[in-house]
Amino acid sequence: MASQDYKSPTHNDFRSDTFTTPSPTIIQAASTCSLGDDDYYEDPDTNELGAYVAELSGKESGLYCVSGVMSNQIGLRSLLYQPPYSILCDSRAHVYRYEGAGLSMLSNAMVYPVIPSNGLYMTLEDIKKHIVLSEEYYFATTRVISLENTISGVVVPIEEIARICAWAKTVGVKTHLDGARLWNASAATGVSIKEYCQHFDTVSLCLSKGIGAPIGSVLVADKETIKIGKRFRKQLGGNLRQAGVITSMAMVALKMNFPNALKYTHEVAKEVAELCTKNDIKLLYPTDTNFVWLDFSEQPEGTAQKFNELGKKNGIRLSGNRIGIHYQISKESVEALKRTILELYQK
Repeated sequence: MASQDYKSPTHNDFRSDTFTTPSPTIIQAASTCSLGDDDYYEDPDTNELGAYVAELSGKESGLYCVSGVMSNQIGLRSLLYQPPYSILCDSRAHVYRYEGAGLSMLSNAMVYPVIPSNGLYMTLEDIKKHIVLSEEYYFATTRVISLENTISGVVVPIEEIARICAWAKTVGVKTHLDGARLWNASAATGVSIKEYCQHFDTVSLCLSKGIGAPIGSVLVADKETIKIGKRFRKQLGGNLRQAGVITSMAMVALKMNFPNALKYTHEVAKEVAELCTKNDIKLLYPTDTNFVWLDFSEQPEGTAQKFNELGKKNGIRLSGNRIGIHYQISKESVEALKRTILELYQK
């Protein structure tokens, strides 16, 4: 099991990797944090975190935000100018489906959602088929392509990312990466965060999922884009005062858990996926990182609810067919998960 200095109260929670809780080591960092005013960009710990993540990603600057939703929305908005325009993304993308219609409300952007032809991730061919490059007045011209890596736990290959972003530059379209779980992609493939990020204009890197920080995300980009982003962060109420209280914890969590703790989650997920394969239990997506997706498409109605109830009986928390593994999941809970899956399929 990954190194950890306490048993998390969410050691049995498979609903998502967002359920990590700060360990005493992480919490201790807050007691010695800097106490500058981040509204004036004068907090040393917060500035250090932004600079550290920017260095990891090979970008000029980093802006701490209180959530991945905020860093995504600011990043995309900073790449846009005068509407009307459109953003092209995967139909499952977090920026499209789970951010409170932020693209429409905050950026006045139309979204072209794309269903990947390979069922896993968007390819350049998918993008070329759906993008709108015409400047005719009756179109919402596509100004930004937004990718997500990982998406549904699946790693988008670096080769495909390079193809898409290189082509986007030739047609004058900006690129954004929702890298909420890019740490997982890097840990699984060995491709560095910097190598992934070099292809994009803006990248959102979440710290409160697999990394285990209690709060926050960092937007990285060039200095001019971050300058624009700072204005939007202030407008959205995202400027904090003594932000060091939380950014100090985020720094410790990042250095402590990337990449080793994430590798543990991948190993557990693959262990669970292998159990399913050996018992002829269908999976919806490949298990590239820390998510296992059961395929309920051929199961009776109510299977998801039944699975949740079986999990509760076995002392674990589930959310339908998506099983998320975080680094504080206990071995006992993994065994309970396996029993629950076999009970569901009566194996």
